[in-house]
Amino acid sequence: MFDLTVPQAALAFLVLITPLCLWVVYTDLKYMKIFNRQTDLLLVIFVVSGPFILPLDVYLWRLPHFVVLFAVGFVLNQIAHFGAGDAKFMAAAAPFFSHAPANVMLAVLLLSAFLLGAFATHRLMRAVPAVRAMAPDWVSWTRKDFPMGLALVGTLWTYLALAAFS
Repeated sequence: MFDLTVPQAALAFLVLITPLCLWVVYTDLKYMKIFNRQTDLLLVIFVVSGPFILPLDVYLWRLPHFVVLFAVGFVLNQIAHFGAGDAKFMAAAAPFFSHAPANVMLAVLLLSAFLLGAFATHRLMRAVPAVRAMAPDWVSWTRKDFPMGLALVGTLWTYLALAAFS
């Protein structure tokens, strides 16, 4: 199903992106922001490590994913109030995904599940006073928007984990 030559390729990406993913989740919860340096770093991880991890033809075919998803994210930001940081993170994460139809469907299903799960969990946790007291300065507790980075990170991380351990 995955076009990675070996599961170790997905595992290598997973190891490289995990600290960044944790940082993105934290900043999105605390500040409701995914910073440019975070999305830049995610893209740099793929661009620099990709040729060593993936076959060159697979690597080169995945680079345009960034451009396509950046354009989609820009449009979503303009017409659907989709966060700019979310759009940039989505674009930077795109090269980590295969464009094989089965993998596109998997990515869409994962994103759908993480959107529902992360939204429900965030709303439930912010309704619990003891949880809010542990992080009283988190902006996401008081805003009506949703920290979409939770769902985007969950989708990317789970996709790579499934590829690594399939």
